[in-house]
Amino acid sequence: MEEPRKPTLIASVQRALRLMEAVAAHPNGAPAKQLAREARLPLGTTYHLLRTLAHEGYATRLSDGVWVLGDRVDTLHGRSRAQQLLARVRPTLSALRDELGAAAYFGMHVDDEIRLIDVVDGPRAPRVDQWVGFQDAAHATAVGKCVLGQLDDDRRRDYLSRHPLVDLTPNTITEPGRLFRALDTSNGLVVDREEYALGTGCAAVPVTDETGTAVGALAVSCPPRRLPKIEKSVHLLRATANRLQRALSL
Repeated sequence: MEEPRKPTLIASVQRALRLMEAVAAHPNGAPAKQLAREARLPLGTTYHLLRTLAHEGYATRLSDGVWVLGDRVDTLHGRSRAQQLLARVRPTLSALRDELGAAAYFGMHVDDEIRLIDVVDGPRAPRVDQWVGFQDAAHATAVGKCVLGQLDDDRRRDYLSRHPLVDLTPNTITEPGRLFRALDTSNGLVVDREEYALGTGCAAVPVTDETGTAVGALAVSCPPRRLPKIEKSVHLLRATANRLQRALSL
């Protein structure tokens, strides 16, 4: 019986990562000699690695000689948070897509904008062709309208002052008063009846974490003829939204 093959490891990468961990352990910075001891590296190797990390923006030498993490680390951290969110959200969306046979969407209100966070589709559950950017057309989508429905009037008006209600199809709501009335009478299920694209309908339910600070929406899209069936499956949408709520609260 053959022994399992050991993975090929790059020693220089391991050393650089150990060194970055040592730098990160000192909020006020640390000199190269101390970092070399803590990372269990020769001093010469430590200097070479620190210069390389500094050149790439992952480490910075301050005027008093101590080393701290560089700006590129903050960039990575921000992207990793977005990826962590996807890791929590995508399995839940995939399960809903498979159960309903429809593409599933998750959007959130972030920095006063309505953003589409993730879409899970498949050969038998194609996503909507985004022929107009989501940020310019949230008022015509189930996700966007569902998020707007969770905002108070002042925040809605602020959003619409920056995002005019452009006419995308004959069914698009372009009058703010009518849009607000539709949102206020949605009973938690918001429907897009070919308002964004002809030949496509969507249904959405709210997703909000326990603190009430993460305002989002879960939606599925389908041909208009299937919308009544999707609306009858609102209990599945709400159960999935509850799972997303728990994931956001972690």
